[in-house]
Amino acid sequence: MNRNSWIVGGALLSLSMVAWPIDLLQAFEAAQKQDATLLAARAEAAAGRERLPQARSQLLPNVTASLASTNNQLTSESPNFLGQEQITHTNYPSSNQTLSLRQPLIRPQLMAQYRQAKAQVDTADATLAQAEQNLAVRVIGAYFEALLTHDQLALVLAQRTAYTTQLDAARKTFAAGSGTRTDIDEAQARLDMSVALEIEARQNITYTLQQLQMLVNQPIDRLAVLDVSKLELLDPQPKRLEDWIERAEQSSPQFQSLKAQLEVARQEVDKAKSGHYPTLDAIAQWSRSKSESVTNTSSTYTNASVGVQLNIPLFAGGYVNSLVRQALAGLENAEQTLEAGRRDLGVRVHKEFRGVTESIPKIRALEQAVRSSDQLVVSSSKSYQAGNRTVVDVLNAEQQRMVVLRDLTQARYVHLMSRIRLLALVGSADIDSVVAMNQLLQR
Repeated sequence: MNRNSWIVGGALLSLSMVAWPIDLLQAFEAAQKQDATLLAARAEAAAGRERLPQARSQLLPNVTASLASTNNQLTSESPNFLGQEQITHTNYPSSNQTLSLRQPLIRPQLMAQYRQAKAQVDTADATLAQAEQNLAVRVIGAYFEALLTHDQLALVLAQRTAYTTQLDAARKTFAAGSGTRTDIDEAQARLDMSVALEIEARQNITYTLQQLQMLVNQPIDRLAVLDVSKLELLDPQPKRLEDWIERAEQSSPQFQSLKAQLEVARQEVDKAKSGHYPTLDAIAQWSRSKSESVTNTSSTYTNASVGVQLNIPLFAGGYVNSLVRQALAGLENAEQTLEAGRRDLGVRVHKEFRGVTESIPKIRALEQAVRSSDQLVVSSSKSYQAGNRTVVDVLNAEQQRMVVLRDLTQARYVHLMSRIRLLALVGSADIDSVVAMNQLLQR
């Protein structure tokens, strides 16, 4: 078994033994059902979609019915022919039934409100899509961070084993009279430091697993590890940065949300301006009343009417003008926010695109550095055995190798995270991208 296989094996042994490990796809599917942030976004989107039927209802006929039944008591005082006050009490019931229908015919404000509701629904859907993209990034990030901590623990354990071996060799050499006490102290100091690093690494494992458990809302004992042999270092497709920026402006859920918010602001201006416009409604009403007054206590009246009602605003004290100015300021804010979002999106796409492309030569360079470090450890050990090197030289070579291995492991996960974040910026961090990442894991 080579050194890298031993390191991976150490990471697996550091985990609790269960029948099957959870892989990335299983974690993502669990998070889709359990993540509180995503569930909250779904509820918010569902609430936002209700704006459209609410706005549509304002354009449809409005039918109301009213029923009233009262008991009236009338007391009257009047002088009789003798000049004396005569008090009369009269009790009688009365009732009224009314059925009214109002159909908006010309309501500019309601039409603008309906178009605004459509834009608000688009905003809600885009916000939910952004939350779903973020979920993929958060789950993959938490998963790979947990794997990184396990890899770091495996490196610390391997380093401790190497230091233990060197400490034993230094003691034997010193006992044979050819070594120095400094070699023993140096090896002991490195070994003691590795114990502290192991404690820190195990604490990091606990923390990162808790982060992942929070997303999936279930306990996790083991993780499927990264199979380095399956990792292909490929440039993003397409290869031009400009193509990715253009794609992001067309498909990014966050950018789509900003454009929908701009449309909401435009319709708010139309709503405000409609305060100057007349409105026209069709009205139909049927009513029946009984005993409307004391002089008609036994009479029943039925009335039916059909017509139109025109309302023309004349003066509102400057209220409508103020609403228009306020809406125009909101429109300017939405336009500048969209422009700022477009620029920020371009910067983030550029960052993640470079993260993918520039990490490829870095990983290859670190892979070569690992091979060189392995050879340096072997050469230093042989030179030490031949008496040309000290234990400190061997320990330094071992330390350098572990640093390179750590940097290589981190670079691989950074490369993968840059890939998924780049996909998220163009709205493609979906189940297919998670499946593709999951195929890189070792069963």
